[in-house]
Amino acid sequence: MERYIQILVIALEAVLANKFRSVLTALGIIFGVAAVITMMAIGNGAKQEILEQIKMVGVNNIVITPIIDFSSNSDEEEEGKTLKRKFSPGLTLKDAQSIKDIIPTVVRVSPEVTYDTYIIKDGKRSSAVLNGVTPDFFKVYNLSIQDGQMFNQKQLENGSSVCIIGPGIKSKFFSQENPIGKYIKCGNIWLKVIGVLKTIKFNQDVSKDLGISDYNQNIYAPIQTLLLRYKDRSLINESSLRGGQSMVTYGRGSVVRFFSSSGDDESNFNQLDKIVVQVDETEQLSSTTRILKKMLERRHEDVPDFEIKVPELLLKQEQRTKDIFNIVLGAIASISLIVGGIGIMNIMLASVMERIREIGVRMATGARKSDIIFQFLSEATLISITGGFIGIILGVALSNIIMKATDILTIVSPLSIIISFGVSATVGILFGYMPAKKAANQDPVTSLRHD
Repeated sequence: MERYIQILVIALEAVLANKFRSVLTALGIIFGVAAVITMMAIGNGAKQEILEQIKMVGVNNIVITPIIDFSSNSDEEEEGKTLKRKFSPGLTLKDAQSIKDIIPTVVRVSPEVTYDTYIIKDGKRSSAVLNGVTPDFFKVYNLSIQDGQMFNQKQLENGSSVCIIGPGIKSKFFSQENPIGKYIKCGNIWLKVIGVLKTIKFNQDVSKDLGISDYNQNIYAPIQTLLLRYKDRSLINESSLRGGQSMVTYGRGSVVRFFSSSGDDESNFNQLDKIVVQVDETEQLSSTTRILKKMLERRHEDVPDFEIKVPELLLKQEQRTKDIFNIVLGAIASISLIVGGIGIMNIMLASVMERIREIGVRMATGARKSDIIFQFLSEATLISITGGFIGIILGVALSNIIMKATDILTIVSPLSIIISFGVSATVGILFGYMPAKKAANQDPVTSLRHD
């Protein structure tokens, strides 16, 4: 054992004797390890963001939204064919109830009505989003109540003037008091606060891509409350008639729709803004989506006034694309390790040629071939391991710099450090063996004569 320790000391002295050359030799390993760690950190961050997005849009959800203006996508009427009048009531509560009653794979159905409104309390006024929902809404989106309680059955059926507020609304209007039991004015109606949501991390990218609003800044009331006390867009009233009527043509038939010529919100005749359907298993998403499409087409008289999206599948497809991209980047980064290994081999071969006389002296004084191999292999391994350590530090630093400079989430995992360090050590051993073998095979007599 003492013999090998002495050889290790000799190898370390040889590396330190040529510091500049050793650093240059290790550069390939340093940048290779740093690149692998950074790329894996970016990949882990992207994966974490996708998981957070899936939590935000809900797991195993199917989102049904109305299409307000579908006339531009209509086909031209075929000549010689009889026009058939078609009418669709738009997206309604009856659609949501039918989905819940008929499709067996459906676990929850969350109909939603959304209005942009304003809040008034104690002289303060602020714009806000008022959502009409059911208790299933909070289960679908993994939202929990921090203070207060959920809507009860009586409040849901009677359309009671109650609401649950997001933590952002609480901090803005109830910063100095407990909001439970207090009233807040939303538009023209007063709502009693019965609950406050727990704060949830919000991702702006999800908002843009999947139409998810910031739950922390919204107010939630029973859906019947909004339809009875605020506005029900499915009802034709004097205002909508005064605003003007417009008939939209689609396909082979005419679709009768009422649009406000004034261009306000009454152009949206759909009772609901969204229906979110949750299934039990991810494997059921595709089949349930097909059934939903056929069912709604039948209920809407084949009028294409709705759109179906599966956020989780879209996000998972995005994740697969990012995974492929990260694998390519990781493979490119790994090439640096191979290049670094080749650099170690070249320098060690040159070192063998420079130190032939030293090798001859050591072998003449009793050193064995295995000792020579171990010495040069130790030098190569020391260079690669040192480069690996420096590369790990550089990789972690680069990951943090990228996250702070570009706002891209990076997560350095212990696995990436272990893999990159293990590869760097292996590269040193593999590419250092050939020069070590060449040194051990030198003829002692020839080596002693070498100048």
